[in-house]
Amino acid sequence: MDRPVDPLTAPMTMIQPVPAALAGHIAERAPRIVVVGDALLDGWLSGPARRLGRDGPVPVVELAESRSAPGGAGNVAANLAALGASVELVAVLGADTEAATLRGLLQDAGVRIAHCVTEPGRRTAVKCRLVSAGQAVARYDDGPDVPPAPSTRAAVAGALGTAVHSGVDAVLVADYGLGAAAAEVRAALEALRPKVPLLVVDARSPAAWARLRPDVITPNAAEAAALIAAEPAASVTAPIPGPPHAPPVSRTSARTEWALHHRDALVAAAGGGDVLVTLDIDGALRLPGDPGTEPQFTTARPGAEARACGAGDTFAAAYTAALAAGIPAEGALVLAQSAADVVVDQDGTAVCSTGALTARLAAADRGGLLTHRDLLAIVADHRRRGHRIVFTNGCFDVLHRGHVAYLRQARALGDVLIVALNSDESVSRLKGPERPVNPLEDRAGVVGAIDCVDLVTGFTQDTPARLIEMVRPDVYTKGGDYTPQMLPETPIVERLGGEVRVLDYLSDHSTTAIVGRIRAGRP
Repeated sequence: MDRPVDPLTAPMTMIQPVPAALAGHIAERAPRIVVVGDALLDGWLSGPARRLGRDGPVPVVELAESRSAPGGAGNVAANLAALGASVELVAVLGADTEAATLRGLLQDAGVRIAHCVTEPGRRTAVKCRLVSAGQAVARYDDGPDVPPAPSTRAAVAGALGTAVHSGVDAVLVADYGLGAAAAEVRAALEALRPKVPLLVVDARSPAAWARLRPDVITPNAAEAAALIAAEPAASVTAPIPGPPHAPPVSRTSARTEWALHHRDALVAAAGGGDVLVTLDIDGALRLPGDPGTEPQFTTARPGAEARACGAGDTFAAAYTAALAAGIPAEGALVLAQSAADVVVDQDGTAVCSTGALTARLAAADRGGLLTHRDLLAIVADHRRRGHRIVFTNGCFDVLHRGHVAYLRQARALGDVLIVALNSDESVSRLKGPERPVNPLEDRAGVVGAIDCVDLVTGFTQDTPARLIEMVRPDVYTKGGDYTPQMLPETPIVERLGGEVRVLDYLSDHSTTAIVGRIRAGRP
């Protein structure tokens, strides 16, 4: 039965930020996940378009770059591997040049393909996009026009059984309707269901999988409507009230209201498990299979429509990996949305790495104190993108105007600013037993809230030498009446190829002086 829903009063929880360390938990746990479905090869051709063709009013793109990436189930598997999962792909591959390219890309991504089935004479499905100035100009598809042969489908079912019998934490179905996940595979998976602790289905027609009682399905709005043969809702924005005395939160509510209204029907049609309705630029809505649990929703970081390719694959992969690693559903939802936001910021078919996901979570939870492991994962992602890393350190006990001015100068020297804070014990050794005034987590919360600070971590030693060795910053900054030659960190930074910059010092703006005036009762 459908539920009457008032979008302004419907019980629903907006998921809050989670600690950045949660991303690294997936890689630590390294869950074993089998992906079964339709693997494709995505192609991207790009270049400038400066004129129209003489033979028709079409842009003439001067080809400058050609890239390929795993698509479909291959993209799902590549995203899982990038997050640190142990991944087996079960799919049908052709025996052509495109299949060889796809195999190489999957292996380079860390995906095991020993259980993939090759069908002689079959062409590999290819989706190729022509892009200019970030805008899709055209797309052409190539590949088989018939499903895999019965013997191939039987071989896929057998390969799935072999992969699952080895022990799995999850099976993720990526069914794009090309025939790799056909009836034979569904029957095999149904027989294997007791051995699958977590079954997630991302399918164009999820109704075909309901008999297997998936734990989670991830339809988009159109697929959800087709699942229950209902008319889909349009996207209309309406204000949703926030906490008392807070301004209302604006959210696209028409599709959300539609899903809430049809919650019972969607859950029943899906087989009784959770339904995660993905709403592209509007985030995602989780409808728990347990009727006593409130729905939860996320908001998405808006991105260009042309960059949304594969974001649904990333969402399904990250959600599955998080659940398989033991992360609760609410945290998994945040990780999945954040991972999708990461790939929407990139060109082409992309994956979200542990470092990129950690960075996105840290940006949403400003002031969180990063472990060195998580910090290094984020730094590696920034370095991969060619960003200039700036590093500074200090006690930053009682924050004042001089600190803020100094940090702004430091941030201007690069693309990302890391502030390393002395631990409480380190501050006491350096400043005396009555310091710090504020404990480390409080200091991190205040420093991290400054807009020019990107990342905050701590260190227990009296100097950050060991941390500098790990981070290898491009620029190390210090404020005060120093020269680079006076700093013990200078030889380390220069040996690592970085530079040391001593920045302006504002006199009469020191924490020690401020604390002294307070204790003396002077303004």
